[in-house]
Amino acid sequence: MKEIRMILADLGVPIQSLKDAGIHATIHEDGQTFEENAKIKAETIRDLTGSIVLADDSGLEIDYLNGEPGIYSARYLGEDTSYDIKNNNLLQRLSGVPDEKRTARFVCAICAALPDGRLLTTRGTIEGIIGHKIQGENGFGYDPIFWLPQYQCTTAELPPETKNELSHRGKALRAMKEQLYAALWEA
Repeated sequence: MKEIRMILADLGVPIQSLKDAGIHATIHEDGQTFEENAKIKAETIRDLTGSIVLADDSGLEIDYLNGEPGIYSARYLGEDTSYDIKNNNLLQRLSGVPDEKRTARFVCAICAALPDGRLLTTRGTIEGIIGHKIQGENGFGYDPIFWLPQYQCTTAELPPETKNELSHRGKALRAMKEQLYAALWEA
């Protein structure tokens, strides 16, 4: 929420999380893409509130593993499985695979559901490779195995400001900000 509020601050609208708004909803993410899942979440909450709602869906795609864990990134190996276990599993599955075949990306799709029924969608990615070991403390999830060759570190080793600038979510949010501005104030 901190990153979202920072990036969208100059839109001039209040920004609340579901928790801030006191909303508790069960949402079944049964889409086949990040975009579909973001749309399901955004439309569900928009229909409950009548407000502009932004929702995202994000995850890690590893080319050698045919895009796994993909849209199942959060639920990979089970809902309550720790990322330490998930990361070690992925490293084990890629054991012996050369760097040029360890290509991967973080993906973030954001959907804005507007009260008039319009939907705006953006996608941001950051490209890298899967490293050979877990390293770094600044990130969460798959950050400790996501290696950025140009920085010679994982995303979990980047300073937070640099990570926010490069991140898939930051890119998708900045693109969404442009679309929202056009939809809300240039119409």
